[in-house]
Amino acid sequence: MTMLRSMKVVSFCHVLQGPACTQYLGDMGADIIKIEPIEGERARRWAGPHFGDASGLYLCAFRNKRCLAVDLKSPEGLEIVLSLIDQADVVVENYRSGVMERLGLSYEAIRKRKPEIIYASGTGWGSAGPMVKRPAQDIIIQARTGLAYATGQEGARAVGSAIVDQHGGALLAMGIVAAYVKKLTTGQGTLVESSLFAAGLDIQTEPLTVYLSQRPGAEVFDREEHLATWYHQAPYGIYRLLDAEIAMSVNDPMKVADALDSDELRQIAGLDRFADRDHYSREFARVMATRRFADVERAFDPIGIWYSKVFSFDDVAEDPQAKALGVFRHETVGDVPVTLVNHPIRYDGEVPPLRVKAVKIGENTREILSEMGLAEDRIADLVRRGIVRAAGETAEARDDERTIA
Repeated sequence: MTMLRSMKVVSFCHVLQGPACTQYLGDMGADIIKIEPIEGERARRWAGPHFGDASGLYLCAFRNKRCLAVDLKSPEGLEIVLSLIDQADVVVENYRSGVMERLGLSYEAIRKRKPEIIYASGTGWGSAGPMVKRPAQDIIIQARTGLAYATGQEGARAVGSAIVDQHGGALLAMGIVAAYVKKLTTGQGTLVESSLFAAGLDIQTEPLTVYLSQRPGAEVFDREEHLATWYHQAPYGIYRLLDAEIAMSVNDPMKVADALDSDELRQIAGLDRFADRDHYSREFARVMATRRFADVERAFDPIGIWYSKVFSFDDVAEDPQAKALGVFRHETVGDVPVTLVNHPIRYDGEVPPLRVKAVKIGENTREILSEMGLAEDRIADLVRRGIVRAAGETAEARDDERTIA
């Protein structure tokens, strides 16, 4: 997949928002050079399961990018990176506010050196406001944007995935592609700014629009336990059967009642399913608790009722729909088998391939420096002195506490 093959990106990204962004771009063919500290970015060591040399967090967004491990606090290391930027179209970073400035890699510094650069910054809180200096993480943003409040019942509850980080990465990639089109047509660079805070609000566009246009009050969030949201009609939610759970969308209530041949549901079909949502949902739950999934499936499928069985991750792994779309990719990290989630879009019927699988710290350091024109003895000297790190090689003396902070 080579749609963005002419795009060259220097990435100063870590954890998930930034790495997800550059993975999307790399999947579409961009040449991504990931700049890492000598000891590797912190996502490699993040809490949770590890697979060979990498954590699950690192593996979920490491695809299709080459890795250069370099000491940015050394003048030689910084000059190597600046030389890379001279040949790049895009610089992308997602460090906390002030880090890139301290390293001499701020937008103003890079734009002065290369006016046509696209400089993309994916921060936690944006570039203005009282929260700019505060740390940000997916769950913190879920709390601050009202997402956890709106999701929970009888107390706030976080969504069970880092959806804000992932959405933030997609938004940042979208902004970069738009800026690249502008550069190709005008020759001008762009400052692209995204944030987890904005992503956390953007992903709630529908409920925020509904709530802020009415201001119905906090009591609207209190709802019957099966209801998924506060702003849909019943029975929009998750319900227990005798042998499974199902998700129910909004359907014609009489059509559902007749499909299930339920007098109880026929009696409540005329209710206002928003104003009386709790009553409807409770009665619907009682009826569904007496049914088996196979019976519900036979009743609903012929007449087009919108519903789904609730799948576990084990179910998803074997889902014929996932297999038909090529959602998962089976790879090895060292000698450890792993399953990766592919790029979510198909182009001309194809899933973008895995072109680069750089797992080790500094895995592509020598290759990248050679492309820059550095001689082998010069590269060896940089490795020996700990200015750069190449996979499988050690410096004479390396302070592994050197970090970007």
